[in-house]
Amino acid sequence: MSLNDGIIFPKKGKNSPELGPVAVVSGTETDLFLLCKLFDVNADDYQRLFTSRLYVSSRSIGGISLCGPLVGAPYAVMVIENLIAWGAETLFFLGWCGSISQQVKIGDIVMATSALIDEGTSRHYQHNENGRSYPSERLAARLSDEMTEAHIRFHSGAIWTTDAIYRETRHKVETYQRLNALAVEMEISSLFTVARYRGVDLGALAVVSDELASYKWRPGFKMKEFKRGRQAACEVIKYVCQKM
Repeated sequence: MSLNDGIIFPKKGKNSPELGPVAVVSGTETDLFLLCKLFDVNADDYQRLFTSRLYVSSRSIGGISLCGPLVGAPYAVMVIENLIAWGAETLFFLGWCGSISQQVKIGDIVMATSALIDEGTSRHYQHNENGRSYPSERLAARLSDEMTEAHIRFHSGAIWTTDAIYRETRHKVETYQRLNALAVEMEISSLFTVARYRGVDLGALAVVSDELASYKWRPGFKMKEFKRGRQAACEVIKYVCQKM
């Protein structure tokens, strides 16, 4: 299969922005604004990419682009496909996740070393024989090294990506617990798949916003631990970008 055999495909047009090689993509508007502050980017100076905001600032370190928010595998892939077509070669994704491991708590950071595919987008790009997709080893190592150096507690392991947030049933949670998944979210496996397909590097962090490991939902969106975890994850991504 050719990389460009689609009838509709992402491309750089005459009005497309000129992106630097590094892009940071946020799943939420809250973290996008936090990243803008850390990278000294004016949050009001953006252009639209579908329904997301895209920041391309000459003041940002190394011409780093920021983009978000995005929810769900199909839309997330639409966004990064365009970022890649416009010049991004190294991408970081920051999202939120629900813990399905008793050892992973609200506010913890999960670095995905693989993603279990329970979404429909990945199969349109390539056949993942073991039902998993993987990050760039280079970026995973850099994220891990930065968190270790900064004495930030984090978990590394598999993450489960689903299309259906309201169909995270007890049976499914038990199934993915047996596969040693640490948490569940809605984008990462598709992003890994497409990055590999397009020949670019992508690494991902997810901050635990809620817990499902006991089969009862425990939300933590307003907890101070969650806020601290998000701040730490944003800072890690900033520092890794600065060192590239």
